Amino acid sequence: MPFEIIRRYTDLPSLIYILKMKKITLLNPATWDDKNDSYFLDVYKKKKRLSCVLAMCLSEAPETYHHWKIFSGNNSGICIRFKKSLLLHYVDGEAGIRHGPVMYKLMNEIRKSKPTIDDLPFVKRYGFRDEVEYRIIYEDKNKKLPTKDIDIDLNCIHKIVLSPWMPKAIVPSVKELIKSISGCSSINIFATGINENREWKRIGDSL
Repeated sequence: MPFEIIRRYTDLPSLIYILKMKKITLLNPATWDDKNDSYFLDVYKKKKRLSCVLAMCLSEAPETYHHWKIFSGNNSGICIRFKKSLLLHYVDGEAGIRHGPVMYKLMNEIRKSKPTIDDLPFVKRYGFRDEVEYRIIYEDKNKKLPTKDIDIDLNCIHKIVLSPWMPKAIVPSVKELIKSISGCSSINIFATGINENREWKRIGDSL
């Protein structure tokens, strides 16, 4: 493959917003399940005297059942496969943006070698290492924003993958809906076979 892939697990309504508006959205990390993670971002915000810190989480890991179940664990789940370098090209055009891979630390590591203030938005506990997260951060000293949109071009989308729990009967209609959005007619869309694959089953049958 001539380009690296970075994945965003989300849901169908969020995908439609991305495709129609041609924007990705960074959100307030206060709502995250990992309270250690959101706490570090809050400390970063206070120490840097910022009015807002917003974030978007992506993954550099290959598709796994874990990612689907945790981040898009229902029948409207979606995985957007972005071309990493092209997505970051649009991200880098925005003021106040930082991005990079997340570092996963054991407790004894972080005790011995504490992160710097600037590292805080990109440090998580080792138990989350399977995420292989890549994070985009927006910060502003003056504006207190609830969200931050970044303009993109749809050519940074490589493929759209539909949830393994999406009923097969509605997959064609969902594909038709996505392709009807302006600029989306040529986007490759398919349902993941991670938990049910015909070829995998045929190999079993052939034994």
